[in-house]
Amino acid sequence: MRKLVGAVITSGIVATAALATNGDNMIGVSPASRAMGGLGTGICLEPTDSIFRNPGWLARQKGFNISFGGILFMPHVKAKSAIGGDPTASYQTSDADTFTIPEIAITNQINDHVVIGIGAYGVSGMGVDYRDKDPRLAKMHTSLQFMRIVPAIGYKVNSKLAIGGALHLAWGSLDMGAILRDSSGTPYNASGGQSQTYGIGASIGINYKPLSNVCLGAYYQSSVKMKYKNVFDTRHDFNFEDLKLEQPQEASVGIGWKPIPKLKVGFDVRWINWSDADGYKQFKWKDQWVFAVGGEYKVTPKLALRLGYNYGKSPIREKSGLDTLTRNNTIPDFSGRFTDYEVEWFNLIGFPAIAEHHITCGFEYHFTEHFALNASYVHAFEKKVESSASVMAPNDLVAGAKNAQDSIGVSLDWNF
Repeated sequence: MRKLVGAVITSGIVATAALATNGDNMIGVSPASRAMGGLGTGICLEPTDSIFRNPGWLARQKGFNISFGGILFMPHVKAKSAIGGDPTASYQTSDADTFTIPEIAITNQINDHVVIGIGAYGVSGMGVDYRDKDPRLAKMHTSLQFMRIVPAIGYKVNSKLAIGGALHLAWGSLDMGAILRDSSGTPYNASGGQSQTYGIGASIGINYKPLSNVCLGAYYQSSVKMKYKNVFDTRHDFNFEDLKLEQPQEASVGIGWKPIPKLKVGFDVRWINWSDADGYKQFKWKDQWVFAVGGEYKVTPKLALRLGYNYGKSPIREKSGLDTLTRNNTIPDFSGRFTDYEVEWFNLIGFPAIAEHHITCGFEYHFTEHFALNASYVHAFEKKVESSASVMAPNDLVAGAKNAQDSIGVSLDWNF
C-alpha cells in the first residue's frame, strides 16, 4: 500500500489546463462561448474565441478589438478511499474550492484581408487539498497553473472563405505534496517543490459561409509537450523525478445558423486525443467526443441572452476487478511501476476530471456602440466514479470520486 498511497499524489498532474470540464480542458475560454455551451468552431462570439479556439474566424474581426476578463471557478470535489472493506470510509471534501482564471485578447484589422491578434489565457490553481482529511488520502495536495500566450493571423480569401493560424506558447507550474512512507515505514515528504516549464504548439482553422445566414468552421490544435523537473520522490531515495505531461491534440467541426436577425444558434463537435498524449496515455484516459449546442437571442439592440449545453463522456471510466499485484504500468520519467488499481487511484483521488453534463447561460449588454459587458454561468452536474479491486474479499479496495462545478465569467469588450 506504500506504493499505492505514494502514487496518489502523482495524479495532481492531471489537473493541467482548464480546471476540468471536458477532461481537464475548459468547455470554452470567453464568457460568450461558455454561456453558449462552449461554442467557438462554427460560430464566432468574441475576439478571444477567434484566437484560442478557431483562428479561421480571426479575419472576420473588424477594426481594433480588446477583451479583458476572467472566470471564478468553484469545483466541488470529493474523494474516498476504502481499504479492506472498511465501512467507516466516507467521502472527504477537498479544500481547494475556488480559483480565478484571467484572459485577455487583442485583434487589429490590417486591411480588408488580414487581421492579426494576440491572446493570453491563464488556467490557474487547479488541484486538490486533503491535508486535514482522512489519512488514507495521504494528506495529498496539488497545485498546477497553465497559461497560453497565442499570437495569431487570419486571412480572408473572399467573402465566403477565411483561414487562420496561431502559435501557442505555453507556461506551466506544478507543485505536488504528500506525506508517504518508505519500505521501512518511515514517513517522508515526497514533494520536490514547485516546478516551472515551457512548451509550444500551433493551431490552424477555417470558416466558410455557403449562405449569408449559415457558417461552417473547423480547426486543428496540435499537442503541447511539457516536462516538469524534480517534482516528486516516489521511492524515498532523495532523487526527485521529472514528469512528462503532454496537452493532447484536438480537432473540431461546427455549424452556425441565423434563422432570423435576432437569433443565432450553433452546434460543435470536438475530439480530444487523451489516449495518445504522454502522461494521460499512461493514466489510461480515453479520448473524448464533446458535443456543444447553444443559442443567442437579441432581446433589444443592447441586450442579448444566451443559453447552452455541453456534454463529453468522462475520460476516466469506472472499473472493477482491477489488478493489485502486477506492476506493469509506467509513468513518463518516474522510476516506479504501478498496478492497474494504483493508476485508477491516481486519477480519482488526485484529480477526478470526470464532469460530463453542463448547462450554461449568460448575456451581453452594450453600454455604448463601442463597449460591452459579457457574462456567463456554467454548472456541471455532479458525477461519481468508483473503481475497485478484490484482494481478500470482493471489492475490498475502493477508490471513489465525486465532482460538481460552478463558474462565473465576466469580460469587458471594446471595439473601435
